[in-house]
Amino acid sequence: MVTYYFRTIKDTELKVLSEVRTGVWVHVVAPTAGEIESLITQFSLDVDILEDAQDFFEVPRFERTGGATYFFTRYPYNEQKEDSDTAPLLIVMGESFVLTMALREVPVFDKIIKGTLPVVTTQKSKLFIQLMAQIINSYDAELIRLRRAVHKDRERLQKIGMKGVERLVQFENRLNGIVEALMPTTQWLAQITKGNYMQLYTDDIEDMQDLLIDANQVVDSARSILKTLQNMRGGLEAIMTSRLNNSLSILTVLTILLTVPLVVSSLYGMNVDLPLQDSPWTFLGIICVNILILTGLVLLFKKKQWF
Repeated sequence: MVTYYFRTIKDTELKVLSEVRTGVWVHVVAPTAGEIESLITQFSLDVDILEDAQDFFEVPRFERTGGATYFFTRYPYNEQKEDSDTAPLLIVMGESFVLTMALREVPVFDKIIKGTLPVVTTQKSKLFIQLMAQIINSYDAELIRLRRAVHKDRERLQKIGMKGVERLVQFENRLNGIVEALMPTTQWLAQITKGNYMQLYTDDIEDMQDLLIDANQVVDSARSILKTLQNMRGGLEAIMTSRLNNSLSILTVLTILLTVPLVVSSLYGMNVDLPLQDSPWTFLGIICVNILILTGLVLLFKKKQWF
């Protein structure tokens, strides 16, 4: 689906146009082959780069060719079809337009599209900064949610079972996905801030620097949570090892306690002549011997702190 958005500094709201004009924001979601061909012809886009944009696992990078600059990044998305927590996004900065292309819906742009966050599409650099700011903010919101969930699990670490372990693994995968998406993004943001790839005014450069700082802070925050998860995983491993050792110790003790009386009792189950086999007190004596042996073993195990 291709949608044309337009707003000048004099307009009160973001308009949806039926055709292209100078200063338009072209937002493309899950384009068909026909729509891609039309966009290539209409805006003189690079065919190979747009083919790369159809790869769901395309990594963040940027290229400049044919008078346009192509920025690949990724945004948080609860993907059901692919094994990923982020989705690719292509931002094209042309001479008279800004184009965004995604294979999935882009909920991080909802505030802009609904008019909650006003944008001016004719100011391309500012629009680019606002689009990227929404992506960075969405990562920050995702980290806040993950941090709360991780801290909640850390408080009950000793009670975590297998489902808790699986949940921690999922958290770690999501955080790794955030770092993998933002690290190359921050690298090309740093290059853009120098003003060599798009026209930036003084206030735009300041906004880009702030955006770069925010992106780096999100990366640092994600790494911090990852470190916390690694520490939790180490602590959980020690706890589970201790639980396993305790279980093995208990099973060993029970095996010994059951085996020794069984050996004593089985001696009088042999089909041979035995001492006191005709005495009416033999059975009671065997029980008393077993009790004494068990008592001695229990005292010995307690002294050795085996249980």
